[in-house]
Amino acid sequence: MTKSNHSSSKRQLIQSMGALSTMGCGAWLSSAMAQGLAQWPNKPIHMIVPNPAGGAADVLPRLIADALGQKLGQPVIVENRPGAAGNIAAEWFNGTEPDGYTLLAAPPPALSINVSLYPKINYDPAKFVPITILATVSNALLVHPSVNVQTAQDLVELSKANPDKLAYASQGNGSTSHLTAELFKQKTGASMIHVPYKGDAPAIADLLAGHVQVMFGNLSAASAHLKSGKLKLLAVTSPKRLAAFAQTPALNETIPGFVSVTWFAVVAPPKTSSAIAHHLSKTIADILKTPEINKRFAELGADTVGNTPEELAQWMKEDTQRWRDVIRSGNVTID
Repeated sequence: MTKSNHSSSKRQLIQSMGALSTMGCGAWLSSAMAQGLAQWPNKPIHMIVPNPAGGAADVLPRLIADALGQKLGQPVIVENRPGAAGNIAAEWFNGTEPDGYTLLAAPPPALSINVSLYPKINYDPAKFVPITILATVSNALLVHPSVNVQTAQDLVELSKANPDKLAYASQGNGSTSHLTAELFKQKTGASMIHVPYKGDAPAIADLLAGHVQVMFGNLSAASAHLKSGKLKLLAVTSPKRLAAFAQTPALNETIPGFVSVTWFAVVAPPKTSSAIAHHLSKTIADILKTPEINKRFAELGADTVGNTPEELAQWMKEDTQRWRDVIRSGNVTID
């Protein structure tokens, strides 16, 4: 054998050994991941909600938690840790063990908004391990019946004629409802004062009482009050009209590009294994496809999603950029 042929044979042998080594490593990893899932879960799972009880951010995770517990064979316990627009829960959650026994079920603030709103937060939402989006809920332009307007344009004109006389409620500083109203003001020149609350329930309560006149709230929290006539619906902020409110225009019809939906996602702590994340994602997606859950979510005005961890990661990235632009353009602060 020539020196050249010997060298060539040696290279082929090394390449073959490398390929076998890679295959063996992959098989070992797959085996390890399967073994990890075989042992998980063997104790209760805690699902942290960074909002008070009563609103959609609390109700939707609870519906999923019950079904998820049955699927996994272990209780899924929902815990409310409200405060600081979700930061209190997110910061605590960030320090928990990445073992699949603690999850965060949250709307946008802690996952895509606060990073641009607060000067400093003690967690990086981009490092959370994505699992899935449970649902999206269209936001809606709501007014108290005492406000003499019939359309969004009527509201803009009334607010301009009475600068800062109308007060709008939100779920809290930096919440989707707050930033949606800010976007509305930026695009229309409307003049309204912001009154932040701690979640949907207290904001809706004061809107019903007439203490505030306007709110960009989500439909799930307001639907019952719309049916009873205690609130008026001027427009929705979904890309197009909703079948359940076909006579109500989407703001996108008169303000092109005006889209704002509240979404509710589940994430795991940084460094949680991909095997656990994907298993949870698939299990939750299967739950979301069941007729019972679909019906319950629809009754709350929520559209089920159940996307993959990779799709949620991209969603969070895009949503972070969207609200960063609104926050910077409007010089929005938490004060």
